[in-house]
Amino acid sequence: MAVEGIWDLAVSTPIGTIKAVVELSRKAGVLTGTAHGAGEDVPLGDITLDGDRLTWEQAITKPLRLNLAFAVTVDGDTLTGTSTAGRLPASKVTGRRRAVPAAVER
Repeated sequence: MAVEGIWDLAVSTPIGTIKAVVELSRKAGVLTGTAHGAGEDVPLGDITLDGDRLTWEQAITKPLRLNLAFAVTVDGDTLTGTSTAGRLPASKVTGRRRAVPAAVER
């Protein structure tokens, strides 16, 4: 399954919905990624794709300093799952892959 692309995420937390953008790409056969949100860009770690299940970890400093673990299921251009931060309750995650612009013919 291909998960590469730019994903617009919404994370439903106790303090409200947090919007983020995750960029996933493949370099030398290895998935890499970066998350953008709350004014910071953070690398994704331990990215694993097993069938339609995608997991990764990331550390954020805004709005709080947290180590997050994501576990989502990818279905085409949508994803759903959870994000956990230590012993805090899991937050619901939804996302949609941005459409790739069509090539311009000349």
